Amino acid sequence: MRFYQVEEDRAAGYTGDLRAVPRWGFPGITACPGCGAGGGQAGLQYPCVDLSSLPELERKELEDPGRQVGFEDFLRLRERVRPHAPGWARLEPGADFGPLTGTASGTFGPLFMQNPWSLYLRREALEQLQGVGVRGLTGCPLAVRFREKSPPGLLALQLELHGRFHPDCLPPDRTPPCPKCGSVRHAMPEPPILDAASLPEHTDLFRLDAWTTLIVASQRLVEAVQRLALDGVSFRELRVR
Repeated sequence: MRFYQVEEDRAAGYTGDLRAVPRWGFPGITACPGCGAGGGQAGLQYPCVDLSSLPELERKELEDPGRQVGFEDFLRLRERVRPHAPGWARLEPGADFGPLTGTASGTFGPLFMQNPWSLYLRREALEQLQGVGVRGLTGCPLAVRFREKSPPGLLALQLELHGRFHPDCLPPDRTPPCPKCGSVRHAMPEPPILDAASLPEHTDLFRLDAWTTLIVASQRLVEAVQRLALDGVSFRELRVR
């Protein structure tokens, strides 16, 4: 099985733009007691997680993810969110929850990337892909407003986390991810090589657990997208060893 990095296809000519942010999110941390790093991690997105049942005070804390808090405050918020999140989710500083809220404008292709780690698609594209047997696609509606009278039904994909880099592409003096906050201290390998034994067999689209801003598609998904003539993204084959 071959695997591919999903990237925006600027040549497709779509003009869609989302001026929107997730409804809730973990704040960053001022300093991790394990590694000393601050801030948060990009790419941990859980758009299907509904936190509306939390007490109002905690919801308000999660509606201001741009701030930073001490590590103990973060742990408190994490424990309140944990029952609402998938069991496989990594609940680390900077993680986002719930639908995008805001406004949308322009034209959107069947598949759409607002940034390299956020993948969206039209509802009919999701139905087409599921109809031809593509596995592991969970789409959640966006809470955005359009000026158009008949706006497209856009969905955010909630992607599971799987996979590691092969040791051959990593620096020999690297330190492992921080067990407390998940911070990674090395740069993105170039070129990245995926560890074949760590890749999933049950889903055709996922985030790389070792680098959460990297979205990976299986050969099965790529062939389905091409066969259905769905555009908006491109695919770059990744090395697997």
